[in-house]
Amino acid sequence: MSLTSGVLDKHLQKAQRIAIKVGSSLLIDKQTGQLNHSWFEAFIADIAQLHRLGKQILIVSSGAVALGRKVLHINPDAERPDKTKAAACAAVGQIELAHAYQHQLKDFNIPVGLVLITTHNTENRNMYLNLRDTLDMILETGAIPVLNENDAVSDYDEKYGDNDRLAARIAGMVDADLLIIFSDIDGLYTGNPRKDPEAQFIDIVPEVTPAIQAMASGTGSNVGSGGMSTKLQAAIIARSAGCNMMIANGTVLSPLTHISHTNRYTFFPAAEQTMAARKHWILGTPEPAGAVIVDDGAVKALRAGSSLLPIGCREVHGTFKRGDCIRILNKQKQEIARGLSGYSSDEVFIILGRQTKDIPKLLGHVRKPELIHRNDLVLLIS
Repeated sequence: MSLTSGVLDKHLQKAQRIAIKVGSSLLIDKQTGQLNHSWFEAFIADIAQLHRLGKQILIVSSGAVALGRKVLHINPDAERPDKTKAAACAAVGQIELAHAYQHQLKDFNIPVGLVLITTHNTENRNMYLNLRDTLDMILETGAIPVLNENDAVSDYDEKYGDNDRLAARIAGMVDADLLIIFSDIDGLYTGNPRKDPEAQFIDIVPEVTPAIQAMASGTGSNVGSGGMSTKLQAAIIARSAGCNMMIANGTVLSPLTHISHTNRYTFFPAAEQTMAARKHWILGTPEPAGAVIVDDGAVKALRAGSSLLPIGCREVHGTFKRGDCIRILNKQKQEIARGLSGYSSDEVFIILGRQTKDIPKLLGHVRKPELIHRNDLVLLIS
């Protein structure tokens, strides 16, 4: 089987710019700890055929830590090394991984660009724009950027921690038409199909609701860091940015060809009304700096499209600065929104539950009447 324009799946056919996420469990042979060469070569052949059809391809690839463990002989049989050892493994394994992509794609005369990312690159606005421009240029030249989180230097308390959400973040950043997340399963089921014989396959998810999220299970691999729940979080991020997403079986040889010949995957269509780039940036923040708990009146006002005012806030948690992204929680501690705070956590503590007219007297100044302006706020509930 091979990919041609005549047999391409309809979503692959329509998409011009495609982001693909590949996990460690697919790239790494669990028995040897080394690259699964037969799978990798077939995958790259698929990529090359899409590239030949004029598609712009971006790959978010795990696997560096796992490859580095083998080279350095660090806990080869353990589920995951500790933080410092994992960072060392990432530094060594990333060279192995990059060389594998370069060597394999060179056979098809396709240049490769390596981009290692930390959360600072996507959460700092200027870095975000610089990264977006760099990726755009790589793609426009016909090269394929391969991206991964820079585990060697990332702050473990602020890491993405999984490449599902990172892939969705990057897909939105470069205005990708389609994000494909390859998994060790062919999509989303109503339950865990490995344990529940009654679990039903879901071919399309128009919206990621709480009921859909409840279907997700935990990590299923001893070399990866994500699970179905992170894939659903990725779907929320990608859809909001106007990017279609699919979860498909990556364990088969030539997984992109498999998609086109079987049409077996779970598809998440892009939201009809996509967010502005600023709000998408807010939504993609992996770890907001703090949180405020609001009353039922504030929840109702937010649902109606209003800004968050101090009078509706009841508690403040964490330490954050003005301009930091924070969570907005209801009384049940469920996250209903997130946004950029107009005040620091110390200031918010002082003005909790107070009217806007009281702010100058309480703080000695007033920047703006809203704690979070609606233009800086992303609602996570309908």
